[in-house]
Amino acid sequence: MNSKTKNIIQWVLTGLVAFVFIGSGTVKLMGGEAAAEMAKNLGGMSNVTALGLLEITMVAIFLFPRTGVVGALLMSAYMGGAMAVHLVGGQPMIALIIIQILIWVASVVRFPELGQRLFARA
Repeated sequence: MNSKTKNIIQWVLTGLVAFVFIGSGTVKLMGGEAAAEMAKNLGGMSNVTALGLLEITMVAIFLFPRTGVVGALLMSAYMGGAMAVHLVGGQPMIALIIIQILIWVASVVRFPELGQRLFARA
């Protein structure tokens, strides 16, 4: 795989992750029916707004190459918390698992040093 193809793949994966988090954060910040439904399970509208701001902030951190690894770790931790909330609430988790996998694949492709540390042989 040449450098140009790898660069395209890493930015497409990064864009997908960013799209998911920006979309989710925007829905939470805009209010409406979807946000009101989330507010019932998440302890009120102020919590939903805070989560929306957090998602947008994580995307900004993830998109900058210098802070991208920290953004990836924050997104991964956030998705872990979302999985816990869905597990306790008896809600389906397959979409969250797919997003978590997408975060890690995008991170390992975008930051090869992360993959080297995660999959290093002893």
